[in-house]
Amino acid sequence: MNAPVVWLTGLPSSGKTTLARSVKRRLDLRNVPCCLLDSDEVRDALHPRPGYDSAGRAAFYATLAALAALLSRQGLVTLVSATAHQRTYRESARAAAPRFMEVYVDTPLEECQRRDTKGLYRRARNGEIMDVPGVHVLYESPTTPAVVAHGGEDNKALDEIVEAILLGDPGAAGEE
Repeated sequence: MNAPVVWLTGLPSSGKTTLARSVKRRLDLRNVPCCLLDSDEVRDALHPRPGYDSAGRAAFYATLAALAALLSRQGLVTLVSATAHQRTYRESARAAAPRFMEVYVDTPLEECQRRDTKGLYRRARNGEIMDVPGVHVLYESPTTPAVVAHGGEDNKALDEIVEAILLGDPGAAGEE
């Protein structure tokens, strides 16, 4: 039986990984088999390391979606923390995983820039990089996410995500 794939998307430094780790901790406490695929960690594990040009990003997100679907088929709730700035990347992931839940970590750009956990925004301001989603590259926010979180420490969103996973209805959270 396929376990859900929960894809957390948002701008860089929005809190995707923070929220995903909180979800994982809650699932671990309930002995729910799960894993977290953080896009930075997955990129670091791949050789050769994927680039950030459009072809490199497309290939990387296709690989990440396939990996998430594979883990889902093994019965692991798979949490994916990845910007995936184009809707098409996330729609491909949805098509690959029969039980898919999209979570939008909606954090204002100014707040993400203030946090700048990876130094991306600073490097973008200095002209060192030119492909930061939300700055140089358009970030296409989800049109119908199952859950909208306001930052990575949104307890209401955390509760909604975990409840949807535990109830076995990962696409229903947040729907009216």
